[in-house]
Amino acid sequence: MNRLLFLCCVALPLVITSCSKKITASSGDLKPKASLAIEEIDFEYFHGKARMVLKDGNKEREVKSVIRVRKDSVIWMNFTVIGVQGGRVLINKDSITVISNVDKEYYVFDYVELSKRFNFEVNYKVIQSAFLGNLLMARKEEDEVDEKSLTFLLKQSSGTVDVMNYISASTMKIQKVELKENDSHNSLTINYGNFQPVSGKTFPYNATISLLYKTSAGLLNTSVIFEYNKAEVGDKELKFPFNIPKKYDRR
Repeated sequence: MNRLLFLCCVALPLVITSCSKKITASSGDLKPKASLAIEEIDFEYFHGKARMVLKDGNKEREVKSVIRVRKDSVIWMNFTVIGVQGGRVLINKDSITVISNVDKEYYVFDYVELSKRFNFEVNYKVIQSAFLGNLLMARKEEDEVDEKSLTFLLKQSSGTVDVMNYISASTMKIQKVELKENDSHNSLTINYGNFQPVSGKTFPYNATISLLYKTSAGLLNTSVIFEYNKAEVGDKELKFPFNIPKKYDRR
């Protein structure tokens, strides 16, 4: 499988963490950030099964995936294509390792390398949050909240990146996140939908990650669609089997 698509699955919820920049408020009633109680999923272990559609330009690939998470520690993903195991991904606090069984090769990326490649800082916390529909960035005093009729708009920024979080006023769940890098105009949008109860909380069973990214070859338009058919959280310990066959080449 194309390694860029793998990276889009696991490393696109990106945030730059340098000097903060205040965002100009738009029209509407501004609320103190402390009054916005966003509902987030909390857990020790997460287990899910999902159908994923990966689109990169004119190329499209559908895979089945099993996703496991140990809170603040590791994310494990297993992919199958038409019943055949296509690969695995292991994400921890230090790096992302991708195994392609189709090509009999593997890749190891650290977050510094990925941050330079995408012109964003990639870290474990935002990847985990994106999987669960939680806030990608921690709340700060300079955050602003714009109240609309049906939604709250939480405005955040970090360095040259503006982050817009759209929260449902009825459920207090994040429905959409938009990130835009002002210098390059690269953008990332995550749309969440099909919210269903999971252990007393509400979890988005559908999510679409869309990336517009400039490269030397032109504008790259990549998207990843998640459609969960199973999602569970709890304290039952999960296993994260991951080994790299000796005959596989590192790329």
